[in-house]
Amino acid sequence: MTTSPLLPLTAADLPPLAPELVLIGSAFALMILDLFVSERNKIVTHLFSVAALAVVLFMLATGVGGQGEVFHGMFVRDTAADVMKTGIVLLSGLTLIYGWGYLRERKLFQGEIPVLILFGTAGMMILVSAGSLLMVYLGLELLALCSYALVASNRDNGLASEAAMKYIVLGSLASGLLLYGMSLIYGATGSLHLDAIQAAIPHSEERVLLVTGAVFMIAGVAFKLGAAPFHMWLPDVYQGAPAPVALFISSAPKLAAFGMAYRLLEMGVGPLSTELQLLIAGLAAVSLVIGNLMAIAQSNLKRMLAFSTVSHIGFLLMGIAGGGAQGYAAALFYALAYAIMSTAAFGAIIALSRAGFEAENIEDFKGLNARNPWMAGLVLCIMASLAGIPPFLGFWTKLAVLGAAINGGLLWLAILGVLCAVVGCFYYLRVIKVMYFDEPVGEAMPRSKDRVLGVVLGVNALALLALGLAWNPIMVWCQQAFAHLA
Repeated sequence: MTTSPLLPLTAADLPPLAPELVLIGSAFALMILDLFVSERNKIVTHLFSVAALAVVLFMLATGVGGQGEVFHGMFVRDTAADVMKTGIVLLSGLTLIYGWGYLRERKLFQGEIPVLILFGTAGMMILVSAGSLLMVYLGLELLALCSYALVASNRDNGLASEAAMKYIVLGSLASGLLLYGMSLIYGATGSLHLDAIQAAIPHSEERVLLVTGAVFMIAGVAFKLGAAPFHMWLPDVYQGAPAPVALFISSAPKLAAFGMAYRLLEMGVGPLSTELQLLIAGLAAVSLVIGNLMAIAQSNLKRMLAFSTVSHIGFLLMGIAGGGAQGYAAALFYALAYAIMSTAAFGAIIALSRAGFEAENIEDFKGLNARNPWMAGLVLCIMASLAGIPPFLGFWTKLAVLGAAINGGLLWLAILGVLCAVVGCFYYLRVIKVMYFDEPVGEAMPRSKDRVLGVVLGVNALALLALGLAWNPIMVWCQQAFAHLA
């Protein structure tokens, strides 16, 4: 059995960790600061958390600390990790900006919410940089515990409490499956380090044990992504959680879960990819079918977005099943784009909600064009991108993963993907039809006074069109992240 020698840790181990250290330091500082901030001045807490994420984003964008493997290879900072971390930190910052007005109106803005988002973001950053099974589990649990607490933050809402309970129970089950899979892999290879596992697999005689361990790990990853049949928690959490929390859970963690899938399935058990390809392709197919069929039946917009998430995860898994540099680059491109689209969709729900009124039913969008043409135009951009209508960003991402699936020899999955994309257009276009062709119902809601929210949502929705017209730089960025797999 091989274990890495415990060499003494030096200051040279710290620079690649600089963004994580700043973020965790800021989260602890925020906890202390919040004790001295009165209820009336909570904006200080909010601004501090946004500023902390902005600093970390700048550090990642400029490459502060440099790349490398530290802590005896347990923490890996490479191009792929930097790309995913940049996306994760940006989306977490957007969550805080979108959520401020909403949470303040409903007296939900406690100091712990931004603290939990900062710690959750730190968990995600550790997860995508994991070089060992131990780090994968640490990052995952830090994210999971923060997510459970965030979903339950609205204590007076029965739906939120129920959703949090389901999330905790099913999340614990998934963590157990993942841990069991990891223990089998450790038993077969004698190492927790992903590179050592990858090197040991070709020479191992424990093939059955390795494949069984990998299957259990895939089940854990599928739960965190929200792939069918492990999606049971998604609709309840999206519907029950306050809209900004649902926004958070629907965006950045999906990117982190993709990072976890890449580390475990490619950097860890990569030599087993031929045995596992069909299983991942099967998960993708089931997610596409169940997600789309269930989304059609929904009248609640949040639940519809939850089931549409399941179908989008199907497309993402299609890229992973394709494998190789092209497959993972396409899947990362999809994960980034989906996270931006999901942020915009929940941002629109937040922008149209008021104290005592949640704009979460499709009925609530009736005649929106007659009352607020600008808002209707933004929602049109979001829905068209989610549906994958050219020239929006969503179209190019679908094209990329379909190409990766065909390249990986999964023509049947690509054909199923095209059919499901057509079905998916129906429920997104229904929202557009309701906005533009139905008569407004009830009293017109007063317009939001939150100028910042309006500007951020406008930029976010129009970015889906702008990035759709200039998508190539993002794709090149994703390809650079996985160039070493080619």
